[in-house]
Amino acid sequence: MSGVLGSLLPAYLFCVAEMGIDGALAGTLNSLTPIFVIITGAVFFNSKTSANKILGILIAFTGSILLLVSKGHMQESQNLVYVSYVVLATIFYGFNVNMVYKYLKDIGSLQIAAVALTLNAIPALIVLYFTGYFSLPLTDNGILYSTGHAAMLGILGTAIASIIFYKLVKSAGAVFASMVTYGIPIIANFWGMIYGEEVSWKQFSCLVLILLGVYIANRKIAGS
Repeated sequence: MSGVLGSLLPAYLFCVAEMGIDGALAGTLNSLTPIFVIITGAVFFNSKTSANKILGILIAFTGSILLLVSKGHMQESQNLVYVSYVVLATIFYGFNVNMVYKYLKDIGSLQIAAVALTLNAIPALIVLYFTGYFSLPLTDNGILYSTGHAAMLGILGTAIASIIFYKLVKSAGAVFASMVTYGIPIIANFWGMIYGEEVSWKQFSCLVLILLGVYIANRKIAGS
């Protein structure tokens, strides 16, 4: 279940969604994950979340939305159906994080990722077969190039990232771990500056707002 809800279905949904919306909107909507961690945790896992965590997450999410708007990525043509795919993916993420924290806390992160991704390979191979991948000229340079980058994405962006993420979930808690999604726009803008992208005071203010939300969500309340 962790493999399906945490990797397989979200990866598919994000790929389909970005056929109809741009990556900036998809990345910003990914910031819904901590919100759905709280909602699914309360509904399905009887977990409780402090008021400062809810407030901090809402502030950080507001910062993500404002960052998207400040860069002019909001378009009326963005299809709500494709948007819903990303939202559904973040719901799956939220459910998976709570499930790992509650039921898989005593199992090693490497073992969780290994079992989850190995079992994911079965339906993935079926998809490759029925979509005609194996009938393609696999020795063609373009196919090899694309396959290599897909493999790199799977190894770095899914396998290794999953191991690190599961360690974070078990050591820091479900809500805190899910807040790594707020680091995405910060890192993206950092690399943008390196490659010459202009970052104005508006973007900088939004990044500060995101960090403020993360700080509020994780600060210790006196007497608690």
